[in-house]
Amino acid sequence: MLDEKFRIQVAGAELWYVPNFLDTQQANAFYQQATRDIAWRSDSIRLFGKTHLIPRLHAFYGDKGLSYRYSGIVNHALPWTNPLLEIRAELENRTQSSFNALLANFYRDGNDSNGWHADNEPELGPMPVIASLSFGAGRDFQLRRNSDRKRVDIHLESGSLLLMAGATQRNWQHCIPKRKRCQNGRINLTFRKVMQEKVAGSNA
Repeated sequence: MLDEKFRIQVAGAELWYVPNFLDTQQANAFYQQATRDIAWRSDSIRLFGKTHLIPRLHAFYGDKGLSYRYSGIVNHALPWTNPLLEIRAELENRTQSSFNALLANFYRDGNDSNGWHADNEPELGPMPVIASLSFGAGRDFQLRRNSDRKRVDIHLESGSLLLMAGATQRNWQHCIPKRKRCQNGRINLTFRKVMQEKVAGSNA
């Protein structure tokens, strides 16, 4: 796991935040490449009897045979690209964790968001390790503890890594709120390890 100096000390969670996991040049180059090369898609979900566009673009990559169900939408894993494999290898080496699936999200500007949720699906196991890499515009990431609604705010910078492990997904929820003043895009890669043939889950 990562060095303890990057640990965020909060009860009921195991959190590490590394602001310069990738340097500025690497982060900028990947952001430009990913906006062009990742197979972004836009989908709709139905909530309370109404159909809404998901407020961000997304794509799912993973090992052969994996699939992903998100708000009733089934995504079959796209094959890993070389840039994604390189990032996965670096991530696995430095975190001493293994990952077989990736959900990519593209927040086109501050109007795109992600509501309160936890990555706590059975397919991820009881204590999943979720590794979230950020590229592009910095965005606020909020965590909220289930027991008392205590909140932790982290500003996710380009090139940063947020690692969530242990009982974090059981005890806390997280979100990416809207930020109207943000005019630029952010790409988020969330790596995880799926224990079964199917991926179910959400994202960071």
